[in-house]
Amino acid sequence: MQVTETIRYVGVNDHQVDLFEGQYHVPNGMSYNSYVILDEKVAVMDTVDIHFGEEWMANVKAVLAGRTPDYLIVQHMEPDHSANISRFLEEYPQATVVATAKAFVMMKQFFGNDYADRRIVASEMSELSLGAHTLHFVMAPMVHWPEVMVTYESSEKVLFSADGFGKFGALDCDEPWDDEARRYYIGIVGKYGVQVQALLKKAAALDIAVICPLHGPVLTSDLSHYVNLYQLWSTYTPEKKAVVIAYASVYGNTKEVALMMAEELRKKGQEVIVHDLARCDMAQAVADAFCCSSLVLASITYNADCYPCMKTFINQLVEHNYQNRIVGFIENGSWAPMAAKVMQKMLEGCKKLTFAENVVTVRGAVTELAKPQVKEQMSALAAELK
Repeated sequence: MQVTETIRYVGVNDHQVDLFEGQYHVPNGMSYNSYVILDEKVAVMDTVDIHFGEEWMANVKAVLAGRTPDYLIVQHMEPDHSANISRFLEEYPQATVVATAKAFVMMKQFFGNDYADRRIVASEMSELSLGAHTLHFVMAPMVHWPEVMVTYESSEKVLFSADGFGKFGALDCDEPWDDEARRYYIGIVGKYGVQVQALLKKAAALDIAVICPLHGPVLTSDLSHYVNLYQLWSTYTPEKKAVVIAYASVYGNTKEVALMMAEELRKKGQEVIVHDLARCDMAQAVADAFCCSSLVLASITYNADCYPCMKTFINQLVEHNYQNRIVGFIENGSWAPMAAKVMQKMLEGCKKLTFAENVVTVRGAVTELAKPQVKEQMSALAAELK
């Protein structure tokens, strides 16, 4: 695949993987992207996952057409991108590897070699000329590992963005970008909004026409759309006014209350997304919580705590810096309902959360006798979620 006349795609699609990083469902697989820049000197941008070394090397050699690469640029040392560094450098012993100082420390850890005799240590806005192309290296620590850099090629205005602007899904699957990119960003990078903001400010000073990420499609048009989404995600700003209801139910009573709450909110004109935390894709539930302006957590009281899948969900929110939202609670407990108190306490370390004062409390089931009081509590909570 041609990115431009002189920049070629040599990555691979992975349809073998079911869980990316052992936890994210990827029904449409993954892409591991790599690129070759053809000039007076030739640069290869990153490698791919270990399981696709043969395919990747074949792709590289096909594009090289007998030429010898001069440089291997390593932007990120996570194994899905770096696993074939040693293999490449053995295949091309005259090639120089270019990376950050921290990346070379990691190479020693992964491969037992820091390539001190054949390396260039990149620093902030250091340059490498290939002839007509000039690479400018931009440091991007903690987006999302500490050794990360991105690379700007100034003649064709191409940003090689490492994990930035990546998404789940192989390139031979036709699907919208936003949803799987959001799920990828929140899960993989979401904790590091401050660091992403720092990188976006650097990128704003560059004239970018093409974005080449390490996962997902090459972006060539409407770049402001993708940048604007990254601006929202990295500042933890809701994309839309909507409510996510995430529930944990055992015998169906708490589920019934959660669905009643969804109906109450929809009657008031609110968009609502409902997740059964025991069965849903947890990463999707987390991504939706970050997308929407309000969240309702509904859980039974379980061992004087909230239910385990709810604890997992809240821990995921906290770990990814969930903030700047309104959060309401629904609790159920036959003799000592206290899930709401537990859930709020778990979230108290998050920044800029507004906790709704009205809590919906159910004792067992919503009987005809209890229904008026429960509906009154729901109406009060719904008013706060606006």
